[in-house]
Amino acid sequence: MFDLLPKLKPITIKERLSLLFLERGELDVIDGAFVLVDKNGVRSQIPVGGVACLMLEPGTRVSHAAVVLAARVGCLLIWVGEAGVRLYSAGQPGGARADRLLYQAKLALDMDLRSRVVRKMYEMRFNESLSDSYSIEQMRGMEAARVKKMYMMFAQQYGIEWKGRNYDPNDWNSGDVQNRCLSSATSCIYGVAEAAILAAGYSPAVGFIHTGKPRSFVYDIADIFKFETVVPIAFRIASEKHTNYERAVRIACRDSFRESRLLKKIIPTIEEILSAGGIDLPPTPNESVPPAIPNERSIGDVGHRA
Repeated sequence: MFDLLPKLKPITIKERLSLLFLERGELDVIDGAFVLVDKNGVRSQIPVGGVACLMLEPGTRVSHAAVVLAARVGCLLIWVGEAGVRLYSAGQPGGARADRLLYQAKLALDMDLRSRVVRKMYEMRFNESLSDSYSIEQMRGMEAARVKKMYMMFAQQYGIEWKGRNYDPNDWNSGDVQNRCLSSATSCIYGVAEAAILAAGYSPAVGFIHTGKPRSFVYDIADIFKFETVVPIAFRIASEKHTNYERAVRIACRDSFRESRLLKKIIPTIEEILSAGGIDLPPTPNESVPPAIPNERSIGDVGHRA
């Protein structure tokens, strides 16, 4: 009788809420529920199984039970600075798979394959095909010039002054409102991108345009989406009146990710980008650990109503 019931399984990344920011409380598992407990003992339940990543701001403590449960359901924990401006560390849900990691590393280490991947990234960002003769350094230079123009364009669109991308991560309040909004917005998409990269079995550190940093690939993937998502949000919020600009940006980004179904787009985009290298994925070893969050078929057919 019970064999007819579908087995319990984690919600796939593409169907989850993108991210939640938590601060000033202790994450724990109490009475079977994943909760944030504030200094007064008030519990706020967190739907950890339906969230791609939790961004933990200063003032947050995490119990062992909470980390275990987050790992089991595939929710990425990311420790961030005040207002999310800096990403310090991340708890990896499930780990990168060796077959995908080797595939990614092979593409990154071969200069010809890497150039193909980089050209695909720029083609997707700027809707323009680049000649094979362009080096990665030349493409980076083109990107920097275009990004500056796009920042200026959004500033003019929302009628705010723009003096360039300039901020001190060690002194958050030294930046102007525009730069603080941009920093908060980009941290949101970095968190979502890292959750998707890990869920797909790749390494956040092995980048193609960005290199040498723990989240180089995160920056590569986030850059593809940020000018159609978080950057216009940051400039719009900066042009308005808010008592807490960083919070307003985070809420607007979260709502935008949900409405645009961003998580549903990121993993297929990663696969499309890497396939531009022109090599096949290595065969999966028999002893390979399966994906942390499998995307299995439903128990019903196409017409079945779940």
